[in-house]
Amino acid sequence: MHFFRKATLEDLDEVWSILESAKELLKSLNIDQWQDGYPNKKLIKTDIKKDRSYLMICEGEIAAVGVILVGVDPAYTAIDGQWMGRENEQNYVSIHRTAISPRFQGKKLSSIMMTGLIEICSEMGFKDIRADTHKDNKTMQHVLAKSGFEYRGEIYQGNESWRQAYQLLLS
Repeated sequence: MHFFRKATLEDLDEVWSILESAKELLKSLNIDQWQDGYPNKKLIKTDIKKDRSYLMICEGEIAAVGVILVGVDPAYTAIDGQWMGRENEQNYVSIHRTAISPRFQGKKLSSIMMTGLIEICSEMGFKDIRADTHKDNKTMQHVLAKSGFEYRGEIYQGNESWRQAYQLLLS
């Protein structure tokens, strides 16, 4: 049994611990993502304060984290590729900073987490959902594809370099 809820400041340390573990996992897999101080604890605290950080709770514990950003993501304004259009190109949400707790890894929760975040986006009234990941992060690419996202091209994340951009259009 699982459910989703917004993170609170009381969750900050545990959310941060999960993200730190995700950074270490990426490093151990030689994936150069989240290895330069991003995301940092200040950003995670801001995510929580702005009510955009969500938790998946399983067995009474935080099993996964993710952020839903509403509105224009500056990194998404220039894409080497093409977003599929809607009448209002700025009316979208983007999913970021997702991670599974080490205690819950290997339990096939990534797709459940992504489905839950998509449902939250839909309940918020959004039909255009975007996400991005590192070119070497095959696990996240698989989760996005399995969840219905389609590859749209590459975006530039500054010192984070190029990222593969995905989009899901709900009917």
